[in-house]
Amino acid sequence: MSVRRSITLAIATLTATGLLTACGNPDASTDVAAPKGKKDTGINISPDQDRLRGKKVDAIAALVPEDIRKRGTLKVGASADGSPPLGFFATDDKTRIGSEIDIATLLVDTLGLKPQFEQVSWENLFVGLDSSKFDAVLSNVTVTEERKEKYDFATYRLDNIAFEAKKGSGWKVSGPEDVAGKTVSVSSGTNQEKILVEWSEENVKAGRKPVDIKYFQKDTDYYLALQSGRIDLHLGPSPSAAYHVESAGQSEIVGQISGAGGGLQGKIAATTKKDSGLVKAYAAAINHIIEDGSYGKVLERWGLSGEAVEKSEINPPGLPKTKS
Repeated sequence: MSVRRSITLAIATLTATGLLTACGNPDASTDVAAPKGKKDTGINISPDQDRLRGKKVDAIAALVPEDIRKRGTLKVGASADGSPPLGFFATDDKTRIGSEIDIATLLVDTLGLKPQFEQVSWENLFVGLDSSKFDAVLSNVTVTEERKEKYDFATYRLDNIAFEAKKGSGWKVSGPEDVAGKTVSVSSGTNQEKILVEWSEENVKAGRKPVDIKYFQKDTDYYLALQSGRIDLHLGPSPSAAYHVESAGQSEIVGQISGAGGGLQGKIAATTKKDSGLVKAYAAAINHIIEDGSYGKVLERWGLSGEAVEKSEINPPGLPKTKS
């Protein structure tokens, strides 16, 4: 992952925590602030994104169910929580920007539709799919075997997660024994939580202390908890962790694993209700933007080139079910 390009992407989020010092920038099209001692990346975080756009591909658009084609819009759900560089607020504190929005826009353009974005809390994204409120969710959703029972997936990015600790901790995390007795935060309803719970159970079975799990749904909350010492570690998506480490300079990544757990590379995917008739269209659109180079440009812009996939897979092996 090109971390250098992922810094200072969501200054509004971090200045709210007091971790960064804002400084003026006369060019409203680029960053309005940069961390002390680091160069301004020049990445546009203003509301006017000049986003890379795609063009309709008739053969791919024909894969979309007729009722949606007639409607002319694709309803896309995304998490309302601020998680740079994936999805966060621009400098106006109301416009959503980030890599997930950019990729979703390219996908919808390829289908010849107009994107209709709606942000909800992460755990309610699946409720939206169940009720047909959304046609798709592009919000760092990992493919799991349990989710495949209700949803269809078209992959578009690798899924890695990272343990973040206060700078200078000296810790290294590679397995359950390394977090025994530690206070670790995570967002509820995520695969990070699932893995952390499983690790805690493994520790108990091995006679070690369990993990003291704390829950934070907003990045800004765990930033403060980590810095104040209320938690020892945070487990979250690698892109967000890498961004926070490089931008704030007060924490460090002490371990990284696949979001699908041991022995399997996790995959992030465009998610739709099972048998909605949309997953083949999503996979074809993603493969098209990979081939035409626009996908790579989006990932490069947001510092995520290291998480690129060579092609979109429909319902690949996912994070296994928890053993009962």
